[in-house]
Amino acid sequence: MHCFVYASQRKADTYLWLQQRDNFQVVPAPLALMLGDLRFVLEVELHAQRRLPNEDAQVVMEHLQSQGWHLQLPPQETLAAANIMEQEATPRRQEE
Repeated sequence: MHCFVYASQRKADTYLWLQQRDNFQVVPAPLALMLGDLRFVLEVELHAQRRLPNEDAQVVMEHLQSQGWHLQLPPQETLAAANIMEQEATPRRQEE
């Protein structure tokens, strides 16, 4: 299966996979709004045995076939690090 990958300019390490190039009409409006501007990054041929660094190729292909798109979120390590950084940046309320 031929597919196209776009990087979100708003959400780091978040990618949108499409079955057809530039076919953003298949993406739900709230998701498109969350992702913001997209930058084309990759055109790839997927098959069940293809190894992907952060995704299961079979799951990606199922999503592309059923809905025309697949959302790849950041790895959990990235999310955990972001949460820790956010917690450290938030001033703590002192107990009286």
